[in-house]
Amino acid sequence: MTTVIQASEATDDLEDAAVARTKPQASDRELVATLVEQARAEGLELVGENGLLGRLTKLVLESALEGELTGHLGYDKHDPAGRGSGNSRNGTRTKTVITDVGPVEINVPRDRDGSFEPKIVRKRQRLLPGVDEMVISLAAKGLTTGEISAHLAEVYGAEVSKQTISTITGTVIEGMAEWQNRPLDPVYPVVFIDAIHVKIRDGQVANRPVYVALAVTADGERDILGLWAGDGGEGAKFWLHVLTEIKNRGVADVLMMVCDGLKGLPQAIEQVWPQTVVQTCVVHLLRASFRYAARQHWDAIAKALRPVYTAPTEAAALERFAEFAQAWGGRYPAIVKLWEDAWAEFVPLLSFDAEIRRVICSTNAIESVNARIRRAVKARPFPQRAGRAQVRLHGDHEPGPYGEGPQTLDEPVEGRP
Repeated sequence: MTTVIQASEATDDLEDAAVARTKPQASDRELVATLVEQARAEGLELVGENGLLGRLTKLVLESALEGELTGHLGYDKHDPAGRGSGNSRNGTRTKTVITDVGPVEINVPRDRDGSFEPKIVRKRQRLLPGVDEMVISLAAKGLTTGEISAHLAEVYGAEVSKQTISTITGTVIEGMAEWQNRPLDPVYPVVFIDAIHVKIRDGQVANRPVYVALAVTADGERDILGLWAGDGGEGAKFWLHVLTEIKNRGVADVLMMVCDGLKGLPQAIEQVWPQTVVQTCVVHLLRASFRYAARQHWDAIAKALRPVYTAPTEAAALERFAEFAQAWGGRYPAIVKLWEDAWAEFVPLLSFDAEIRRVICSTNAIESVNARIRRAVKARPFPQRAGRAQVRLHGDHEPGPYGEGPQTLDEPVEGRP
């Protein structure tokens, strides 16, 4: 005999429907199918106010709360064992909670001495955990508290105040502090470091760097070691502070550090890990080279420099660089000097095969992190006269030969480094 659910005559009585007869082997799938058919017959929607999922959520929550109260009191409802126990049920109180299927009104059971502390829906809790995650996700995408509140009201019919949303997003700060100070691995094969400049409001809006460190673990996985907001322009002194903090969190050694050509940065790395090989990002070298050249010569210079960083050996790279210096040194001596000064930090990648070179020749691995920061900031730009999002990558003072944003050395084409 199949499971039969006694349907209520009115839509509002769905919660009071009882199982009249149940076959022992009846499955949950059959029960759900019966409820769906009943809701369809009564014209109920799946979600939204008074929707099927909302009512099922109400039934589940109220059943769980009754079970918690039974466990707290030590006896079932109407059980004679509760007489003279000193505490008993004391009716219910109505409470509306916001769930990921919309607002749900539930009846929370009470006890006489007020010692019952429910766990599934705590006292004074109005939002269930899924809603908290939704609010944090919307905030991470750049929505303001007002926009999040309007979104929840429009989509779920839930009234959530701006203050409540601020409280939810504020809990992220505690988790961020714990994440920022977590212990790290003792050794990392490769660590990429770079900074992105964004507008930050701290009393007043100012352009400040956010320092990012991303490591490749011994298992080949990527791990963001941390994010640090600086108080001025990007400098080697602050990087020394960041690297020292990383070392104090348990990193005894880094085999290779990939970074841009910031002055003083190799010396800062050497102070923390003396044996670390410093690899200058080739893309940053190319960008810096273009700043000394006229725009109409960028493609030609990129084509002339490509044999240098793709040379099979350091000796071959020296020969190709000598050819470049002979061809362009007279017109742009600053570019030749730039590469000569950075040569010691440029050549380590020439000791590896092509597959490894693609990984360590640039900070492209960290650009995806910078891109996410950039999208979040652009979503809520500060009011400026130009009306544009005030954000750029370090080193992008001038656009690269192939436009703004990260450049790549993968799959080179004619005229492209």
